Amino acid sequence: MGAAWRTASEHIDRLDARLLVQHLAGCRYAELLAHPTRPLPDEQVAQLESLVRRRVAGEPLAYLLGSAEFHGLEFLVNPTVLIPRPETELLVELAIESLQGKMAPRVLDLGTGSGVLAVTIGHFVPATVLTAVDLSSEALAVARQNARRHEVAVRFLTGDWYSPLTGERYDLIVANPPYVADGDPHLQGNGLPFEPRMALTDGVSGGDGLACLRTVIGGAARHLLPGGRLLVEHGYDQAGKVRALLRAAGFFEVRSWRDLSRIERISGGSVE
Repeated sequence: MGAAWRTASEHIDRLDARLLVQHLAGCRYAELLAHPTRPLPDEQVAQLESLVRRRVAGEPLAYLLGSAEFHGLEFLVNPTVLIPRPETELLVELAIESLQGKMAPRVLDLGTGSGVLAVTIGHFVPATVLTAVDLSSEALAVARQNARRHEVAVRFLTGDWYSPLTGERYDLIVANPPYVADGDPHLQGNGLPFEPRMALTDGVSGGDGLACLRTVIGGAARHLLPGGRLLVEHGYDQAGKVRALLRAAGFFEVRSWRDLSRIERISGGSVE
């Protein structure tokens, strides 16, 4: 295993190479260190070579491993869903904080993707009654696996934002919608070409990336219980515009929160 690790490290980052070797060998780091001379079977060597080529080509490590860590939990991922980002953990933390003291709060996760928001909230606030919506049936299949993996009960619905939710109201709505403007050069780097485009950008040519946020914010009040709250993730330079959208939609106590990079990443407000 040590030889395979060294060979892979000649082409990709040493940590990435180690994680791929551990993934194929089904071992932990300590075992890899304890048995460096143990060889990988020929079949696994061939698989490793294929994974290394894909990593060299820029494919995200999480897709090669089939999972990603989020808020201390492991989530299954594949190219039909976004890879969870550390900055999104702030949205979960704010959601959990807002649910404290509520009995069986009703929570809606719009555009759930791999289900990280709904499942993580349900894991840490077990009394929560969770509904999650996504337009992609492939993404929902992944989300259902993650809910079962972490033993969190979530009602998953297929649809476009609020379309399957006629007449339903919630204590909290959370969303991490597509917010990168179509044509933004950032979409060409950091592995993003391998991630689902519909989860990254609204696809509006010449737009500002806010089309989905406008839909989420504009429809939220009709689906919130009295005193309910909306929390959304947005781009690094969109906080001011998102706050304006929230105020125009009738929200009060509108504010933004900064992530660990000191970027205003989450905004939200409440209804009366």
